[in-house]
Amino acid sequence: MPAPQMKPWIAEIAPYVPGRSGEAGKRTIKLSSNENPLGPSPKALEALRAGTVDPHRYPDAASHELREVIAETHDLEADRVVCGTGSDELLQLLAQAYAGPGDEIVHMRYGFMVYPIAARRAGAVPVAVEDEDYTADVDAILGAVTDKTKLVYLANPNNPTGTVIPRNEVERLHTGLRPDILLVLDAAYAEYQAGEADYEDGIAMARVHPNVVTTRTFSKIYGLAGARVGWAYGHPDVIGALNRIRGPFNVTSEAQAGAIAAVRDQDWVEHCRTENRRERGRLEEALAALGNHGVRAVPSAANFVLATFPETGDHTAEAANAFLSERGILVRWLPQMGLGHALRIGVGTTEETGELIEALRAFFGEG
Repeated sequence: MPAPQMKPWIAEIAPYVPGRSGEAGKRTIKLSSNENPLGPSPKALEALRAGTVDPHRYPDAASHELREVIAETHDLEADRVVCGTGSDELLQLLAQAYAGPGDEIVHMRYGFMVYPIAARRAGAVPVAVEDEDYTADVDAILGAVTDKTKLVYLANPNNPTGTVIPRNEVERLHTGLRPDILLVLDAAYAEYQAGEADYEDGIAMARVHPNVVTTRTFSKIYGLAGARVGWAYGHPDVIGALNRIRGPFNVTSEAQAGAIAAVRDQDWVEHCRTENRRERGRLEEALAALGNHGVRAVPSAANFVLATFPETGDHTAEAANAFLSERGILVRWLPQMGLGHALRIGVGTTEETGELIEALRAFFGEG
């Protein structure tokens, strides 16, 4: 008898490859997963621990209090917010809800690796669009739209490049899309752009346009990557679709408690934002100083920097990755994304950034 066969579009999925973690018992500096090196708010840590009081009880299936706190913080309507197991779950569910076999989903070629996975998981075809100097090209995205297009994913700031496009470009993209195409604005790194006048996180657009939804996460500036919490805001019909197919208890009690406390501690968020901007600038300056070796730092608006290296010779990105790994410094080399010439480097603490810079200088013979 023949063995069970997976659906052909599932067989085409390239599994997600996370950033490397260190080996047990070995000191490492982990800069491979865009995590907040300062960790979560002390108040969030306390709430996480307190949230384990009744582990025999199911969590609040609708994350009522968390949605209310998110709504209060961002001036939203709580009934238009849905929470998920990280924003990853919501990004995947949007594809399942709005696309299927024969449909197409458009995304930037150097975009979050979950997008093509989400497309194929739904049976749709992912369409990767060329960028303009590692930045989303609105004209190219619009040019890739066909009568089969159902969704467009846009990460702003983008991962893994760190680049951002201004509000007028995001609005131009939306204006150029048919009303039946859902524009998904992935704003995982939005908090790092807080206060930037020309930045569009998608909330204002999602409030008035039924074909726009924005997603956010607690994994980045809030430092709760291990808790797996995310949320989305959009038209009631879009939120209703997500509520129909999400897991009934998809956010644990502990995670909800930690996220609630994290949102309420905006002083910690501002502290993390300030520290990130300083250390990111320091890293970018150090990379610029290595420009005579063919190194370039792509301008970043997030908590990491994409550094490009010479594609030939002794100082390639692959060689740099191996050199840093030997010294316990873990960064992200992404040849599977067509970025074999680059390293995505997370912004660390002051001490971690210092060690990284010295190691890079040593790699090029300057240390």
